[in-house]
Amino acid sequence: MADVVDGVYMDVRERLIRSGTELLESDGLHVLSLRSIARRAGLSHGAPRNHFPTYASLLAAIARSGIEDLNTVLQPAFSNSNPSEGLHAAATAYVDFAARRPEMFELIARHHLLEGAGGNLREITGTWFGSLSDALERLRDRPVSANEALALWANVHGLAILLSRQTINAVAVVAPRTAIEVALRVHLARDQI
Repeated sequence: MADVVDGVYMDVRERLIRSGTELLESDGLHVLSLRSIARRAGLSHGAPRNHFPTYASLLAAIARSGIEDLNTVLQPAFSNSNPSEGLHAAATAYVDFAARRPEMFELIARHHLLEGAGGNLREITGTWFGSLSDALERLRDRPVSANEALALWANVHGLAILLSRQTINAVAVVAPRTAIEVALRVHLARDQI
């Protein structure tokens, strides 16, 4: 079954994902339920079960839409022929996404919530770590250990979490772009860990 929503042809599954995304970003993860999403989509409370076998599978579909949005800015950044510029652009895009869409960022970062829910989210997110490692190797012109790449990822991800939850405001007055510059400078200056 398909409808036209805001002038766009949309099937019920897409309507549920769109409504869930809107509800997530306006009211937060804690209000998401099958019923609240169905209500927002203008459907019966049983409609989600016809398209998603579990609540977790609907959350995974919502998360996938956010992951795909983030991927549209990360992949071009990682593909930059200048690895330093690419890492900077990717880190900035990641942190900006978290600050701009904190509820979606929280959902996509909660792999334990989405594990086994379908949608194979790691087919996208898994490429990010590989791209980060490749960019570091091109920049350093040598093999990079998983620990080196993970240390940089953890630093940028931690900054993204602090910004998305506005925790950073409680501990310091920091310009996010400056913090990204410092994190990259520290990690990229290291010869080997």
